Amino acid sequence: MTLSEEAESRLADLVALQPTKNGELQERWGLDSGSEVHRYLEAELEEYYYRNEDSRICATPAAAEVLGMETGEDLVRVPELRAEILEVLAGPDEEPQSVVSVLQDVREAGVDADPDAVRSGLRSLEDRGVVEVVRKTVPTFRLAVDRDAFAVEVVEDVEA
Repeated sequence: MTLSEEAESRLADLVALQPTKNGELQERWGLDSGSEVHRYLEAELEEYYYRNEDSRICATPAAAEVLGMETGEDLVRVPELRAEILEVLAGPDEEPQSVVSVLQDVREAGVDADPDAVRSGLRSLEDRGVVEVVRKTVPTFRLAVDRDAFAVEVVEDVEA
């Protein structure tokens, strides 16, 4: 199956952001609804994606192969803010941090961010298994694995 330039670009997003949700792809691709995302996936990328047990959208191994992208459990592709969160977040054996604490550390590192973006980033990284929530009432976060257990590759942020 030959992919259009747009389909190839969107497939690269899917490989980079997996596991992901319709909403994240909708925002990134500039679509109006999650239904549009679903229709696009079914029409253009059907053989390159699947939904995991949590209904998150994932790329098949063939997707990365078609794009010539490196894959592996130790590679985390994320936008700049999430990469910075991984850089500053408490390690697995350290005291967990609140969203506000992570926000302050991210800002000290020179990345302009708002609390909602940091909260969303932490939750997305939790979905990927590299961050864990330690306390539920007032959520605190820390890395779920040692920093040397994964490599981070920064992908382009969504244009606002």
